Amino acid sequence: MPEIYSNQTSFRFLAHYMSFLVDLLIVNLFVYFFPLQFELPILFHCYITLAWLLISLSISFYRIFPYTKVTQVLRLLARQFFFYFLILYAFIGFFKQPSMSRLALAQYAALVFFSISIIKLIIYFLLLSYREKFRSSLQNVVIIGKNKKTDQLIHVFNTRKDYGYNFLKQFFPNEEGFDLRQCFEYIVSNNVNEIYCSVSELRNSEIVEIINFADNNLKTLKFLPDNKNIYAKKLKLEYYDYLPILSLRDIPLHNPINAFVKRSFDIAFSLVMVFGVLIWLTPLLAILIRLESKGPLFFVQKRTGLDNKEFYCYKFRSMAMNKDADRMQAGKNDMRVTRIGKFIRKTSIDELPQFYNVLFGNMSVVGPRPHMLKHTDEYASKVDKYMVRHFIKPGITGLAQVRGYRGEIERDSDIQNRIKFDIFYIENWSFLLDLKIIVQTVLNLFKGEDKAY
Repeated sequence: MPEIYSNQTSFRFLAHYMSFLVDLLIVNLFVYFFPLQFELPILFHCYITLAWLLISLSISFYRIFPYTKVTQVLRLLARQFFFYFLILYAFIGFFKQPSMSRLALAQYAALVFFSISIIKLIIYFLLLSYREKFRSSLQNVVIIGKNKKTDQLIHVFNTRKDYGYNFLKQFFPNEEGFDLRQCFEYIVSNNVNEIYCSVSELRNSEIVEIINFADNNLKTLKFLPDNKNIYAKKLKLEYYDYLPILSLRDIPLHNPINAFVKRSFDIAFSLVMVFGVLIWLTPLLAILIRLESKGPLFFVQKRTGLDNKEFYCYKFRSMAMNKDADRMQAGKNDMRVTRIGKFIRKTSIDELPQFYNVLFGNMSVVGPRPHMLKHTDEYASKVDKYMVRHFIKPGITGLAQVRGYRGEIERDSDIQNRIKFDIFYIENWSFLLDLKIIVQTVLNLFKGEDKAY
């Protein structure tokens, strides 16, 4: 994905992360501005923190886009505090706190509401001014279609620079000589981030072709709903200045608060693994690996991750030094695997150094497994929607792996099924799903897996 998109997205995510942390600080610190007279301070702080987090997740409180209107921000604030106020007062009954001051609780809630509302609106307008001032962070977009709605959308792109879009070109499907391949070439060569299509001017076969192109090239695809048939699909409805836009795919981890929750868990979990396991296991394995074969302790290999960017993936070395490590996966009874290598591969101990990758931020604990550069190039050309897996960070374990699709790819169906599970995970992520995959991974380690070699 082009760098300009990453810069804008990173800035938006950072702004919402900071907003989330400041909000939690206000929610907890303002408690001491009033004589609430609560008897269980630790319980109360855990209660209000969890309540704030759950409400935020359920109503997408921190999900603010370039095209979000200020009225929508105000609605989010109203909904957030309506539920927070109810849950706040429920604490008195749930935990039997009759001495707690109702008046002080109301004053606390009012001050929190006022303070967070001011901060959220300031951040919202700062984001708008940032996008307007720093044009280099705009996302490049093209439109396929020519009608009244596409003209309205072009007008929005050209007049509302605060939305964060840079309109480049319009393609006309009804004109003689229209060729989707030329359209695709332009999109790739000009680093286009998003494609907007007028459904009524495209044949079904052309829509399918555009969808496949967008998925396989990490492009965001959206539709102008000028055809009633498009509503039969599972699409997400958004508004750009009162103009309805349909998104093909909703990715939960593109929500800043979801991404924050996942990243926080990644850091906490990887710190436990690094200081609880790797700190004593690494010296022991260094001796065993070195005694059996010459070479480094760690096997370091370039792999593809988020936005198809390359990164160095770490593993404990399980093979004798060889020239085929970057092009051949380990197979059954592979002569390159050492005796200690067989054990650490069977138990997945060789993957543990990837918790350093998680700390560095180029991997997650759970996600699609990263592939070698050679395999990424190979599968991208022959497996439909393969590139969709790069919309999020790769993981140490994943849904495909716990469902039996780990290790060597022997048949085309292996990689095809792996991609199906990866895409399902990307579109249906939840924190509970991550926990379920981690538990299943641990259980599989004890049960043993056929392809763990």
